[in-house]
Amino acid sequence: MSSELDKLQEEIMADMRKVYTKTVIDHAMNPRNTGSMEDADAFTSITGPCGDTMVMWLKVTDNRIEKASFWTDGCGTSIAAGSITTEMVKGKTFAEVMKMTPQGVLDALGGLPKESEHCALLAIITIRDAVKEYLDIKRDPWKKAYRSQ
Repeated sequence: MSSELDKLQEEIMADMRKVYTKTVIDHAMNPRNTGSMEDADAFTSITGPCGDTMVMWLKVTDNRIEKASFWTDGCGTSIAAGSITTEMVKGKTFAEVMKMTPQGVLDALGGLPKESEHCALLAIITIRDAVKEYLDIKRDPWKKAYRSQ
């Protein structure tokens, strides 16, 4: 029985390798920086037009992103996009993050099928919104008590 399951798993992986890069498969199956973050400095949740929701948390030190984590209820490509985006923003300034593009995420992943490219856009929109949340709270600290995290 286990040899049949192993064979099936290998067939599935072979099919995935025809469509996705090694990087996409790695980040989808072994996502980095997942889950909520204790004492996050910023938090945001965005639902994209496809219906996937992505949530991101940020920890900021000296106006640079020290840590970022995410969660999504989306597909493997949403997971891969969120994972690689949280890796890409570490150590970046807010200005650097705000200049990031979906194409940068796609390039870092080695590309996605056309029908999945919106996942990179969702990751970028979410990380930018988290930065805006941080700056909004920094400007008006009382707002932190009312955020929905």
